[in-house]
Amino acid sequence: MSSSQKIALIGGSGFIGTRLAADLWRSGYYVSILDIQMTSAYPDFFKAADVRSVDSLRDACRGSDIIINLAAAHRDDVRPLSLYHDVNVTGAENVCKVADELNIRTIVFTSSAAVYGLQGGEPDEDAPHKPINKYGETKSAAETAYRAWQEKDPGNRTLVIVRPTVVFGIGNRGNVHTLIEQIDRGHFVMIGNGENRKSMAYVENVSAFLTHCLNFGPGTHVFNYVDKPDMTMNELVSTIRRLIGKPGGNLRLPKGLGAIAGTGLDLISNLTGKTFPISKVRIDKFCATTIFSARKLGQTAFRPPKNLQQALEATIKAEFVNEKKPETNRAA
Repeated sequence: MSSSQKIALIGGSGFIGTRLAADLWRSGYYVSILDIQMTSAYPDFFKAADVRSVDSLRDACRGSDIIINLAAAHRDDVRPLSLYHDVNVTGAENVCKVADELNIRTIVFTSSAAVYGLQGGEPDEDAPHKPINKYGETKSAAETAYRAWQEKDPGNRTLVIVRPTVVFGIGNRGNVHTLIEQIDRGHFVMIGNGENRKSMAYVENVSAFLTHCLNFGPGTHVFNYVDKPDMTMNELVSTIRRLIGKPGGNLRLPKGLGAIAGTGLDLISNLTGKTFPISKVRIDKFCATTIFSARKLGQTAFRPPKNLQQALEATIKAEFVNEKKPETNRAA
């Protein structure tokens, strides 16, 4: 695939998008960043567009050869719930409609490992979808829309679906950052026995793989994205403590008590409209083993820039070690 091609990067102002835009430019692609929010990183390449609006998408995608869609409603506390469907499903249908109209033959879609739910085992790309929440349900429905688009012209259309697990990295304020921050501040409490395992993905590696996917030809290509090996929560917390320089044990709370606390806070949230960092869903997710197969990823020629240990070290060094160092006085 020619690296001079033009890419419409939907959701390009976000965490993954900002990193991906840089990787794509470095690889020689011309990138337009489509989003509802102006990007502070690359304002000169920004185009206002909303996946919920066919007209705005059409205008912003005109002249592009490839669409990469990172846009998603994904937080646990999204309100109204209809926003999941509007952004994730209607958004996918709109992207496909615009690709049809503009004869764009390549779409890369970041789905999610949430489509598998908590079915246990180590689901690979052929495992059934058993989502447990609106996010997973709507990501699964979005995949169906994209597959229907590809099947209209299977010999000429390229569809890549990438299902990352929990993504972390410098600048992200998601679950992994929250865990590191709690440990750093001495607020962390281990809920359960800590032997449940978690799959994770480093943003630099995810971005590199999405760039790599542009080499694929016509067909539908589906990949879980996981940086192996998976860690238990005990191993992950121990690694974080070592990298931060805060060795020691953890306070522990039985899973049942954690679930009761989460349910109570959910009730208060429903009554008051106030959100809390702890909820029943988050307790369940924390205590669950959520690991996914990277079998198909391993069958490609892709090799991630960093292993999981290096990724955690880079993130912690940038956000929890260097930021605490006093600035060195500089001579005038």
